[in-house]
Formats: sequence, C-alpha cells, structure tokens
Amino acid sequence: MDSEKMDSARWERIQSLFHGAVDLRGSEQRTFLSSACGGDQALIADVLALLEEDAKGNSLLDRGMAEVARQMLDTAASPSFGTQQFGKYRIQRLLGEGGMGVVYLAEREDLHDLVAIKILRDAWLSPARRERFASEQRTLAQLNHASIARLYDADTLPDGTPWFVMEYVEGIPLTEYCSANWCSTEERLELFRSVCEAVQYAHRHAVIHRDLKPSNILVKPDGSVRLLDFGISKQLPSLDRPVDQTRTGLRMMTPAYASPEEIRGEPVGVHTDVYSLGMILYELLAGRLPYNLSSKTPSEAETILLEHEPERPSLVSQRLAGPGRVAPSTSKAAWADLDVLCLTAMHKDAQRRYRSVEALVRDIDHYLKGEPLEARRDSAGYRLRKFVTRNRRAVSTAVVLFAVVVGIVAFFTIRLAIARNAALAEAARTQRIQHFMFSLFQGGDKSAGPADSLRVVTLLDRGVKEARSLDGEPAVQAELYQTLGSIYQKLGKLDQADSLLSLALRERKSLFGSDHPQVAESLVLLGLLRAAQAQLEEAERSVREGLEMSKLRLPPNHPSLAKAIFALGKVQEERGAYEKAIKTLDEAVRLQSAGSAETPELADSLHELANAHFYAGHYDTSESLNQRLLPMYRRMYGDSHPRVADILINLGAIKLDRGHYPEAEKLDRQALEIVEAWYGRDSLETASDLTLLARALVYQGRYSEAVDLLQQSLLIKERAYGRVHPSVASSLNELGNTASRQGNYDAAEPYFQRMADIYRAVYGEHHYLLATALSNLASVYMGRKEWARAEKIFRQVISLYTETQSATHINTGIARIKLGRTLLRQQRPSDAEVETRAGYDILVKQMEPKVSWLVNGRKDLIEEYDLLQQPENAAKFREELAKIQSENQAAARR
Repeated sequence: MDSEKMDSARWERIQSLFHGAVDLRGSEQRTFLSSACGGDQALIADVLALLEEDAKGNSLLDRGMAEVARQMLDTAASPSFGTQQFGKYRIQRLLGEGGMGVVYLAEREDLHDLVAIKILRDAWLSPARRERFASEQRTLAQLNHASIARLYDADTLPDGTPWFVMEYVEGIPLTEYCSANWCSTEERLELFRSVCEAVQYAHRHAVIHRDLKPSNILVKPDGSVRLLDFGISKQLPSLDRPVDQTRTGLRMMTPAYASPEEIRGEPVGVHTDVYSLGMILYELLAGRLPYNLSSKTPSEAETILLEHEPERPSLVSQRLAGPGRVAPSTSKAAWADLDVLCLTAMHKDAQRRYRSVEALVRDIDHYLKGEPLEARRDSAGYRLRKFVTRNRRAVSTAVVLFAVVVGIVAFFTIRLAIARNAALAEAARTQRIQHFMFSLFQGGDKSAGPADSLRVVTLLDRGVKEARSLDGEPAVQAELYQTLGSIYQKLGKLDQADSLLSLALRERKSLFGSDHPQVAESLVLLGLLRAAQAQLEEAERSVREGLEMSKLRLPPNHPSLAKAIFALGKVQEERGAYEKAIKTLDEAVRLQSAGSAETPELADSLHELANAHFYAGHYDTSESLNQRLLPMYRRMYGDSHPRVADILINLGAIKLDRGHYPEAEKLDRQALEIVEAWYGRDSLETASDLTLLARALVYQGRYSEAVDLLQQSLLIKERAYGRVHPSVASSLNELGNTASRQGNYDAAEPYFQRMADIYRAVYGEHHYLLATALSNLASVYMGRKEWARAEKIFRQVISLYTETQSATHINTGIARIKLGRTLLRQQRPSDAEVETRAGYDILVKQMEPKVSWLVNGRKDLIEEYDLLQQPENAAKFREELAKIQSENQAAARR
C-alpha cells in the first residue's frame, strides 16, 4: 500500500474512533481506545488529541470553513489569521457562501485582475495527496472554453483545506436568468445547450464536474453562459492509475442535483454529469426541481432520491404559474419530447440515460429542428431488449438471419424514401423559383404583356414584392431575400440590402436553428454588408461567427467554408490588418485550389489577395497576381466585364504609385469605359473609377479635368453612403490634392480636415488612411509656410505609417522627405538632412528616378549639404539631378 493510501486509511480510522469515543466520559474514553486500538499508542494519542481539541469548542471541525476563512481574512483577528493576503491575491470582499465553501472577490496585485477565491468547507487533503491535487489542478487549468470560467490557481491551507482562484464572472444563475427574462422554451434550450457543450468539452479532456447546478452556471448580461467550479471537479481515472476511492470525506456534490450512484458512493463518470444536467433541464422546463427535500432528514432525502420516480415536467409546469414556467404556448406534442429529454437524462439507471453529453446535445438539436428524438420512453420493446440480453446465447442464433434481412430491407427502404423526399422537395423548390423568375419579368399588367423596358432596380423591387408573398414557403423566401439583398448591395443600395439580408438571417434561424450552415452563410453575407457600410467591428464579428459555425458543421473542404474564410480576409483588409488578411486569404486560395479548374471563387480570392499585398506595399507580388488574374477573368467573363475592369484598375494603381502616370491613365480609362457601360453613369462603381482616373490626371497637372470628374464622383458616393464613409473620404482626398497642387490651400484644408474626421470615425486613431489625411493636411500648412505646425503633424504621420505599414513603405519615405523640408525651412539643416536622406533612401529603391518625390528630395539634399558645407555630397545629388533633367529634355525633343 502506498503512502497516500496509508494516510487516507489511517485518517478514516481516526475519524471512526473519534466518533465512537466523543460521547464517553474521560476515563471511559481511554478504556474504549485502549481496547479499540489494540495497544497502538500513536493511534491512541492522535485520537485523544482530536478529542481534546473538540472539547475546547473551537476546533476547525466545529467552526466550518466560512468562519475559518473570515478569521484568516479579518485584519482585526488574531495574529495567526490576521491577513487579507492570499499569496499574490489581496481579498477585497465576501461574495457569498454555500454548502461547499466561501467565496471572496480578490485582486491579483501584479496584474490588477479581479478573481474569485473559493475555500472549501469540510474538505481535507493529506500531505501525500496534495501533490496529486496540484497535478490535477494544473490539468484542469488547461480547460480553455468560452463557457467555462478559467481556473487560475489552486493550493491548500496548512491544514490541507483546498482553495481555488477562478475567473470572476458577473452574472446570475441560469434558472434566475430564464425566469427574469421570461425565456421561451427554445431560448432555455439554447442556453442549456451552451452549458452542455462546455461540459462535453471538459469530458473530452477527461474531466468531469460532479457538482453541476444552476448556481454554478451564471448567465452574463450579454446572454453568454459561464460554468463555475470546474476547479473542484474530478479527473476521470486513467487506465493505468485507478482513483483512490477509500476516502469519503471529500464528497463534492449538492444532493438535490447528485446522481443516485454518487449518493451511494459508487464510482462517478460522464453519466454523473449527464444526470445533473437532466435535473437542471427539469428545473428549467418545470419551474422547480422534481423533489422537495427542504424538510427531509438526510436518510429521508436519500430514500427519495434513490427510489422515487420524478413526475413528468410537463405536468408540473401545467400546475405552476409565473415566470419560472415554460411558455404556455408549448404544444402537447412538444411537451412529450421535452419529457423524454428530461427523464432520459436523469434516469436513475445510468445505463438507461444518455450515454454522453454529446447524445443529449444531439436530441436537443433534434427537438429544436422538429426532428424525432433518438431517446425513447420505456416500453415493451425495452423490456424485450432486456430479455434478449439475459438470454443472449439462446436468442442470438435464431434472430441473426431475420435481423440481417429486415435490416437490409429497412435500410434500402429508408434510403429510397429519403432520396425520394429530397428529390421531390428540390423539384418543388426549383419549380417555385422558376415561377418566381417568370413573374419577375412579367409586366405589371398581365393583359398588357411583358414590359417593354425593364430596369434592374425595377426588377429587384418587383422581386422583393413577389418574395414577400411566399410566407407559405419560408425556405425559398429566405433564399430569395438573400439573393435580392446581395444584388442590392452590389448596386450600392445598402439600406435595401440590409433589410433583406437581415430578414433572410431571421428566417433561416427560425427554420433551421441558430447554428445551421445556412445561418452561417447568412451571417457571412451580412458581415460583408457591414464592411461595405464601414461598420467594421460588427462586420468582423458577424463573419467570424459564421466561420466558426461553418467549421463546426461542415467538412474541411466544403466550398462554403472557403467562402467564409475569404470573407474574413476581406474584412481584415478593410480594417487595415493587411498581414492578417494576407494570411487568411492565402488559406482561402489554398482551399479553392484543391481542384484543377479555374473557378470564380478562386479568382475572387486571388483578386482580394492581390489587393491586400498592394495595400501592404508588396507591389511586385500584387502586380504578379493581377497579371495572372487578367487572362483568367477574360476567359471566364469576356473582355467587357467589370471583373476585368477591376484588374485594370489595380494595375493602374500600381503604375500610379510607381510614377508611371500616363500608363496609369490609360489603364484607368479602359476600366471606366467597361464599368460605365455595365453599371451606368450614376453607379458607385463608376464613381470609384472616376476618382482613380482623376488621380492620374492630377499627377499630370490636368486639374480642371480632374476636378470635374471628382465632383461627379463625390455626389454619387454621398447619395449612396451618406457623408461619413471611406469612399467619400477618397473623393475628398483627391479634391484636396487638386486644390493644393494649384496653390489654393484655403480650399484644400476643409477637404483634408473632413477626410481625417471620416477616417477617425470609421477606423479609429491607428490606421494608415488617417496618416494619409493628416499628411495632406500638414502639406497645406507647408504651403502656407506654417512650418512648425506642419512639423508636428508630420512626426505623427511618420509614426502612424511606420506602425501600420512599415518603416520602409513608400508612404513613410514621402512623409520623411516632407518633414525634412519643414525642418530645412526652419533653418535646421542638420535635422533636415537626417529625415530627407532617410526618405530618399526608401523611395529610390522603389520608384523611377524622375518621380517628383525623388526630384524634390534631391533638391532639398543639395540645399542641406550646401548649408552643412559638405560639397562632395551636394555634388553627387547635383549630378543625379542634372542627369534626370537631361533625360527629360531629350524626351521632350523627341
């Protein structure tokens, strides 16, 4: 026997002798112990010490852990317990106490995090068991699930009493939350399902809870659940290390929710937690527990829990009134299934319960989807199965052949029925959508025949009206809402898109439950709409929710999973997290490249990946991806499709940033011609391309042409997006640049100021686009010769560009050249040379030598080196400048 079992067995012996002697007089106690201990003087001494302590009336056994904890944490108490410090945790106040322990709110002094510290009542660990206790708690601390309160730390007091440091959760018990919020049956089951998922997660990590009850399940204000007290759970026994079952002093359970086998002291396991979950579900549905133990003695309570069968929750609920009961609208058929759910989970025979929490969750899902439950009530069939089990050898030979034949027939009958029903449903759905499309293109007056001219928006508005009439076919209706909403979004009609996509999501949740793949699809599409509306935080939250749902419900190679990953990458790109977006989009491309065919989905992911590389400053990679995409899109869609225009725009943007302005203009005009013919003059796509073309014209000094295009673009965007949107800011930027280049700084300043305000409102204080707006605003102050004001903003701009793009990005280089000039104009040539030279070294590696930024940088460096009396350095840049000027003159003569 190892030392742990020896300690445990001895302690059990001491407890037994103590209880046998405690009611005897002093001399009688010694006589009793001498006889009972067989001359073991050490054992006699241990029991006498315990009796002596008990006689004082203030032993740990008499006082209970709540009192001990108060003494330990009361600064006015005796010196031995006068502390509010628990290691690195300082106690702040008492949170509560219950049958198992006392809980305090504490603060971790080094991190200032709030935690909950729980000290267990009537619990004790021998010195030999403490190391195993610590090892088990390290394992439990690894539980990382959104619905499980984290266990941060655990230890024992000097007397062996365990204590735990847990995540502090602000919330109310599950049953109280459901009562206070008048939750429906479905809402209660959804919350309960979250609890089950957390317990199932723990079971997969070989951990059972053993004390599941509503007070250990808190619902936070946002409606999410947290399970508490996993820190006092029991690790499932491993195959090579049986759990010590000798000691019974540490029986962590609440009788009202404890399983019969736990009350009997039998081994616990997954089935123990399943029973407790069944009791919780019963209380959620019926409004109270099945047994009233409040006035019962322990033996009476044990008899009830072990022998009395619970009343069906449906009958209890019908008798109760008030917010604790399930909604009276619950049908009789629905209650029949709820009764099965409850009573199967909390069956007194562990073999007849759900075999796992996963099985319980499956039946919850079946109920929520209106499908048959896997569980069945006790019946003649069940008794027959038990008979077969008892007489297996005699029966098995006789039935095996019959079972095979019946099984084969049943299998194919069911498969054919399922296939037939699916085919009929799909045919009906297809026929309904065909009818919808025919009606869509029908004129408003049937006698007049089809309309002579059908605009896209007219068709869409007619389609929405038709879709709203399909209340009897909600699945088709939801699909049409989603399709029509997506088309409205592409046309820039975001309010209509929002209404329809939100309707589709609600319809699908109502039809399929909250975690169905079709719900995930709707969440992803709604997230992309939120990105278009510049609601980027909500966009990422919606897309991530849909993605996680897809990961749980779909195989790894499912196309919808790749679409959700693509959507996340697109939203990350919109938020300026380019490196994250590149990583995410690379994963989408990998999934979509599994086959050999060129698909539109693969092309779209490559397109977005090219955009992310462009914004991250990886021009070579972006150009390579766009050159790969151009023939791919032409093969898929033809030469005059907007997808082709997108690639031309991208290639033009790269040419523009590298200083090839005429080439950029040529590409932009090709793209505009395609887009305008496809979408019309007043579309958002046209507005975007007008802005890009205007930018190329501005860099070539053709200002009046550019301003005309930019004003057109701004009006279109404000009609579609409102006044606060990144796309509106893009047009304001170009208008400000145009005014600045013409020397009209008073006109430029409000454009740039409004642009900065939009980017702050949308992206916050840490985004490269805000740096761009501020840089342009500082350039206005340079134009006014307000050098100190410009210097202050340029330093902020350089810091932002370095943080959000990189220290060697083109934008960083341009900003440093501008800062150098402000310092030069303040007669600070030494400081100016540092910034100008750094900016020049960044740009010269990435731009053509004749680009204006480099030309102006050389001029500034010449002036700075002359002032610093460094003629050799000045001569080097004079030579470079002269060479560029000579080449420009030669080109002009040609």
